[in-house]
Amino acid sequence: MQIEHWDASRDGELTEAGMRRKLEDRGYTVSKYVYPPGTYFPEHDHGVDKIDGVLSGRFRMGMQGHSIVLEAGDLLVVPKHVFHSAEVVGEEPVVSLDAIRFA
Repeated sequence: MQIEHWDASRDGELTEAGMRRKLEDRGYTVSKYVYPPGTYFPEHDHGVDKIDGVLSGRFRMGMQGHSIVLEAGDLLVVPKHVFHSAEVVGEEPVVSLDAIRFA
């Protein structure tokens, strides 16, 4: 799993605008989602490269036999056609930036 952690010394304060800008600068189209506690996405894939970025909450991601809990400031690269799952962990909603790149 390719994970990147927000680095305040390099990236500045973690904000929605800051994370959105970082992803858009890499050529991604970004959408914001809020997932309530109990949200679960079974294994699925996408026909595009994407990055899941967490602004708040805890998001368990499973991919290729591995599992990790993403927290505020974490970014996970999900290559196209790689099966993965996702689940909100705990009682706090997950605020996520979903970044996709066509081509």
